[in-house]
Amino acid sequence: MPTLSNQRATLTTIASLAMFSRGLDPEFPEAVHRQLSTLRHPAREEGPHIRDLTALPWCSIDNDDSRDLDQLTAIEPLTKGAVRVRVAVADVDALVKPGTPIDDHARHNTTSVYTSARVFHMLPERLCTDLTSLNLDEDRLALVTEMSFSDDGILTGSSIYRARVRNKAQLAYDAVSAWIEGEADLPEAAQGMATQLRMQDELAQKLRVLRHAQGSLEFESFQPKALFEGDHITDIQQQVHNRGRQLIEEFMIATNGCTARFLSAQGRGALRRVVRSPERWQRIIEVAQGYGVTLPRQPDGKALEAFLAHQHQVAPLRFPDLSLVIVKLMGSGEYLVEQAQATPVGHFGLAVQDYMHSTAPNRRFPDLITLRLIKAALAGAEPPYSHEELHELANHCTAQEDAARKVERQLRKSEAALLLHARVGQLFDALVTGSTDHGAWVRTFDPPVEGRLTGDLPDLDVGQAVRVRLVSTSVERGFIDFELAH
Repeated sequence: MPTLSNQRATLTTIASLAMFSRGLDPEFPEAVHRQLSTLRHPAREEGPHIRDLTALPWCSIDNDDSRDLDQLTAIEPLTKGAVRVRVAVADVDALVKPGTPIDDHARHNTTSVYTSARVFHMLPERLCTDLTSLNLDEDRLALVTEMSFSDDGILTGSSIYRARVRNKAQLAYDAVSAWIEGEADLPEAAQGMATQLRMQDELAQKLRVLRHAQGSLEFESFQPKALFEGDHITDIQQQVHNRGRQLIEEFMIATNGCTARFLSAQGRGALRRVVRSPERWQRIIEVAQGYGVTLPRQPDGKALEAFLAHQHQVAPLRFPDLSLVIVKLMGSGEYLVEQAQATPVGHFGLAVQDYMHSTAPNRRFPDLITLRLIKAALAGAEPPYSHEELHELANHCTAQEDAARKVERQLRKSEAALLLHARVGQLFDALVTGSTDHGAWVRTFDPPVEGRLTGDLPDLDVGQAVRVRLVSTSVERGFIDFELAH
């Protein structure tokens, strides 16, 4: 294990071991490197089935440090307040063919794993950050979902086709959001895009309102991100779910719905992303009763959303912890094969019936599967996967995604322990986030980290403000122990 003085190396080693222990391959095999050496340039394809949309004002909006760009967006006004939106998704399949070493590695891991010290890309970096990435000022092949919306945000029509696109502005969530909310000037990279971004934001907010009216659940997850200066971790900050992120989220949800319905209309099976109606609804009812709220006896997304929205307003500091409780009781999402014309399971959390993952094929294997299914349907070709193979992939992708999530969570704990390693004995303001017969847990405000309370404890209520002293940390195990300060 590297010394704590080389903090990035320490976290990278912990991350690699965590990947390996959970059945994920942290490194690419030699066969992948050999195949990669044969790929000289981005995929090129001509013909009447490839539309030339390079002149459109495409832009990407992603994290500040993202280099694996999966989608572009563009919008144009129609008559009577209606708009047309196009979402272009990188045609990764044009370079990464089924059964090749690169595809085999992606199929095994199924997802990129993001940690602060190192990103374990699903595809080799030369692909996902260059040859198959929708990079600035580069022509790329893409699958385009074109959607028309009425003035009030109702989807009135959609189509899917292949195209050649060109990213005109590579933008970041936080900078775009600050400009939308009047807190900063238009980013330099977005010059000439002001009207585009305003129109996209306005539509996204309409879509957001409509989803909430249907019972879409609004959570605020605890997503701390470690910040580095060189190889030294300097801070941990909570990521804010701002207007820039909401814009992309709404467009991706709309796109995923269109792709799901397209495959169903084509009579094709598909790999859908579902969140079932909560089996532990009775426990959710009991949680709400603890806040003085009575929920219906049967699962009701609208009622649950109203409860969550009220709690977010009256107790914003406690809301991330309530969100976590409800998310756990709802159960995690899973991949499921659904046949055309079958009654869809749907996504309870998003309050949508038709949903799949289709917009991030550089980062998620299910999206690459969907890309291939759609391209086959457009070409009138046989599906690239059998029904049995899709079922096997659905189970595998669900399991590997869960493993990746556990790796990322483990590393967040190690990051926090590493940041606080030299602060043992210091006092922190915190909130109680859990209290059971087995112990109690707290979340500090600055930095936003979670840890266990040790020692003899009085009765504590979740959400109670406390003053705590840092007792010990374990970077390798990701443990942080506090005691109540007296």
